[in-house]
Amino acid sequence: MKYEWKKHEKSLYFPKQIPEVITIPKQTFFMLKGKGNPNSDSFAEKIGVLYSLAYAVRMMPKQGCIPEGYFEYTVYPLEGLWDLTEKGKQSGTLNKDELLYTIMIRQPDFVTTGVVNKAFEIVRKKKPHPLLDDVIFGTMEDGLSVQMLHLGSYDDEPKSFKIMNDFIANNNLVKNSLIHREIYLSDARKTQPDKLKTVLRYMVKPVL
Repeated sequence: MKYEWKKHEKSLYFPKQIPEVITIPKQTFFMLKGKGNPNSDSFAEKIGVLYSLAYAVRMMPKQGCIPEGYFEYTVYPLEGLWDLTEKGKQSGTLNKDELLYTIMIRQPDFVTTGVVNKAFEIVRKKKPHPLLDDVIFGTMEDGLSVQMLHLGSYDDEPKSFKIMNDFIANNNLVKNSLIHREIYLSDARKTQPDKLKTVLRYMVKPVL
């Protein structure tokens, strides 16, 4: 039976359009770091490299390699951690050229270092790319967080962030940092901007 994160992990990926508190468990990812405008060709290339590795893992049985504990599953959605350079933080308006990011695709629990090495081997043969040398396989644990679903253009996200910030302040919480996570539930190439669905998330802690 195919594992569907859309069905089994609804609390992580399908919040409502109002803020909520949630605890995010430890997760593993293929990750790429970068700086600059996400509308650039280089950003799109990074996404392509991450997906090539994610699908290499997903399709390993067809390569004659079945990792221990493997199960059929749907590839997880693209995610991003977003920050600004010091110059960007000092600006009164958002300059996308000053964005710092880590984009990533989550991997199932059976994915070990050995599985990762096999995925790199497959991709280097089939779809080699210089950016493969920059991909990191690592673990993150966001822990206590506030999240909500943003419906609409990425440029309209500040409206949702304002709602989240008010919720955080009114619930005796404080953000760990200005860094936030986005989970992209829609394909921006095929979806009208006003229909885009994005999970927005801040890591938080109680006010002492």
